[in-house]
Amino acid sequence: MSSLDNNPYSYQQSWAERNGFAHWAIVMIWLVLAFLLFQVVAGFVFVGLMFISGEFTDTSNIAELMTSRIDLLFIGNSAGQILFIGLATFIVTRLHTAGEGVRDYLRLGWGQDTLKYILFGGLLILVAQPIVIYLGFLNSLLPVPEFFTDLQVGQYEMIQQFLTMEGILLFGLINVALVPAICEEVLFRGYVLRSFEKSWGIIAAIVVSSIVFGLFHIQLGNIIPLATLGAVLALMTWLSGSIWPAVVAHFLNNGAAVVAGINFPELMFQDMTAEALPPVWVLLVSIVLSVILIVTMFRHSTYTE
Repeated sequence: MSSLDNNPYSYQQSWAERNGFAHWAIVMIWLVLAFLLFQVVAGFVFVGLMFISGEFTDTSNIAELMTSRIDLLFIGNSAGQILFIGLATFIVTRLHTAGEGVRDYLRLGWGQDTLKYILFGGLLILVAQPIVIYLGFLNSLLPVPEFFTDLQVGQYEMIQQFLTMEGILLFGLINVALVPAICEEVLFRGYVLRSFEKSWGIIAAIVVSSIVFGLFHIQLGNIIPLATLGAVLALMTWLSGSIWPAVVAHFLNNGAAVVAGINFPELMFQDMTAEALPPVWVLLVSIVLSVILIVTMFRHSTYTE
């Protein structure tokens, strides 16, 4: 009996998987639709909440309201993510499943090594932060169209204003860390990674799904660190055979940013310059520890055979 026969996450081919172009096209179409529908729902929920609160009277002041009621904007954002990036992806995934079902396709199972990989993944995402910071600095040196630069600056200013609100910690952890950690992992490290893996193999799947993950955030000025984080999350998902280590690592990454943004805004939102980078020795330690953790995960994995 082959190792694939013993793998609880092996699966039969569905119609979409037997037809390569159709399979790839369905994935890309859903990524575009999920992004658009998520944005539409976020907008409708925000406007609805503004009507309920009595603050929305006409469309002329909607831009001003978006900056004054960022809390409602984040509620709308979370609603869109839950409905279309998370829940609707389960429905779409049925197009790509056969005998094993949605749960196995998305790697939602919990194995005997899952907790161990949650520990490995959590440590990796934390020790890799200096690498991410340096990659962000390198990304900032690349030319980016002014439209995307202005968009990213606007996003950062909105998040900074949001995190300076009184008593925002729990609300921020839920809307900035918990909801994206679950929904984005279901979409990218669950559906997209598995689908591309079936079409092109795991290496191409990790690379492509990570680039798509970076592009999905519409931050060209930050796409290199975003794609790198996506690759790390994809790697730990494949090695562990479960999506949950990536979910926890994603939550830790975003949650740490929320805590840092609330307590140390002058550091979190400062301009990206060479003087603001951590010392080089911190970068070297980060690289060494990250390599050690990745090698350790490879050695413990039963999904690479």
